Amino acid sequence: MSTPNAPVPANEMERLLALSDLDIDYSDHQITFQDLAKLAAKVTGTRISLVNLLDSLTQWTISNYGLDIEQMLREDSVCQYTIMESDHFEVGDLSEDVRFKDKFYVTGEPKVKYYYGLPLRTSEGLQIGALCVLDQERKTLEPEKIELLKIIADEIVARLKTHKVLENLKSRLLEAGQAQKKVAHDIRGPLGGIVGLAQIIRDQGEQNRMDEVLEFINLIHKSGNSILDLAEEILDSHREKSKDANAPRTSNGQGFTLMIFKDKLEKLYGPQGKHKNIRFQVQTSPLTENIHFSKNKLLQITGNLISNSMKFTPAGGEVMVNLHLLIDQARPVLQISVRDTGVGISKENIQAILSGNASSTDGTSGEQGFGFGLALVKRLVDSLGGRINITSEPGMGTNFEINLPQNIY
Repeated sequence: MSTPNAPVPANEMERLLALSDLDIDYSDHQITFQDLAKLAAKVTGTRISLVNLLDSLTQWTISNYGLDIEQMLREDSVCQYTIMESDHFEVGDLSEDVRFKDKFYVTGEPKVKYYYGLPLRTSEGLQIGALCVLDQERKTLEPEKIELLKIIADEIVARLKTHKVLENLKSRLLEAGQAQKKVAHDIRGPLGGIVGLAQIIRDQGEQNRMDEVLEFINLIHKSGNSILDLAEEILDSHREKSKDANAPRTSNGQGFTLMIFKDKLEKLYGPQGKHKNIRFQVQTSPLTENIHFSKNKLLQITGNLISNSMKFTPAGGEVMVNLHLLIDQARPVLQISVRDTGVGISKENIQAILSGNASSTDGTSGEQGFGFGLALVKRLVDSLGGRINITSEPGMGTNFEINLPQNIY
């Protein structure tokens, strides 16, 4: 059952962009925050604590204590109300609150009653998620416990930022390593030519003819110039990087392959398909599935498309994802296709999406739309220099195709 008038922050797009900028793999942080999740429960004397991040359609539990849960529809969560608050959100008995009394976690196991949540707020004031504690009995939290909970929430945000910094450092190191390999490869040829020509002149000794020597010298000169050109290119590149040292980075070089990408998507979105009885499948191109490339924003872009397709595909339908890495001499391109057998999109709505003005509509099972997922995808794709193409036939389904230029490693 959908929650009527589900809350949406006034700065929702900025909030989603801040979350996407952290580039979080929602399946990969259970251990990162495990100690803090446990500490939150122990401090408050509650049985359950969750570290939740909320994207356009889904609440992702990136770490938990006392309740084994990984995700739920945003519209079913209590934390959607927490991110609306400047301080905290508390419900003494969820079973007596019309907004939550019919939710599965209240009517069924773990049958929670009490909820207390704190927004996870970035330094810019954008609330990307919530730290919450829950119990099967009513609770009263003393002020000192609440203060300790706030410290834990701040530490969660600090760790998320630290993780992002470390990922950027990995990216720079990987890029530096690739640059060193390129330099070594590019210099090897000209230097080898110079050494080889000089050796021929030396070995021939007095048998050298002047015209041959002049030709050899000319080739040595060209090889020497090519090394100078390469050195100048490296220096120019260094100068440009120095100028842009404080500019936002647009690449994340953590090793990623089509196979890793496929596994992540199946793990993250397989449960959504199973819950709605939708056949969900991810396919890759075998010839390039083990080549490493940047993972920057890929999970955010593809995840939003998958969630949107599942939202508009009825039970018994299918959502198919195809991942291809096209190796082009100019620059490799990652091609992502998300195809569904859903209700389709009209030409007017396709144009609205491509112009960044998509509006919200409810899904085939009543799932609430927030009108930001596809607009976010468009902005992220544009920021990465990519292209998005949408083809659809109302009643027959939709195909989203994304093309993103890549650096391969």
